[in-house]
Amino acid sequence: MSSLRVKLFQDGADLDSMIAARGRGLVSGYTTNPTLMRKAGINDYKQFAQKVIAAIPDMPISFEVFSDDFETMEREAREIASWGGDTYVKIPITNTKGESAGPLISRLSKEGFSLNITAMLTLDQVDTVAAAVSPSSRTIVSIFAGRIADTGIDPVPVMTEAARKLSSLPKAELLWASPREVLNIAQAGDCGCHIITATPDIIAKLPLFGKDLHKYSLETVKMFYDDARAAGFKIV
Repeated sequence: MSSLRVKLFQDGADLDSMIAARGRGLVSGYTTNPTLMRKAGINDYKQFAQKVIAAIPDMPISFEVFSDDFETMEREAREIASWGGDTYVKIPITNTKGESAGPLISRLSKEGFSLNITAMLTLDQVDTVAAAVSPSSRTIVSIFAGRIADTGIDPVPVMTEAARKLSSLPKAELLWASPREVLNIAQAGDCGCHIITATPDIIAKLPLFGKDLHKYSLETVKMFYDDARAAGFKIV
């Protein structure tokens, strides 16, 4: 794991898993969102968030606003920031109408809020954030590289250019969001990303990072052999 060139943030909404990852020294922070919380069966957003902050008060954790009008979004951001810990407020780059969150981002950043700008997929959106944020305030710029790849577009050039665009902001960190495989961790490092998120299933594959391929091939052959025997399969 020492060869990783980016910080690893666990993405999810299971408190036990978050605590376990911290105990194993696997991660440097955490992200979550309303969709992950809903999938995890969480009913009380604020209560869950405060439990997480109480359990992990000294590591960065991002919690997202979810209103669609910017006035309410701002009130939610201020409430989230008041919960303490090393909390980042996640702000989507637009609302559901496609209206830019740039003015809200600018206002909060100038006040010193730690922000995580999320749901980003384009370099134009990176330009919006770079122009809006204060150089003196912490900002995570979350580009959903996995979703870019899902459309058949290589995210590596996008992430590389995003890193260049953000290079003049000393407290801005580029985050590779929604990775699909362990390879993305190496790619994120090559692109100049500071952070990559990973779900527990990808984190579970970290011991494979840099594994000898000849050894891995042999282990795969043995797996097929053992499973065929265990199933009692016969051909002749």
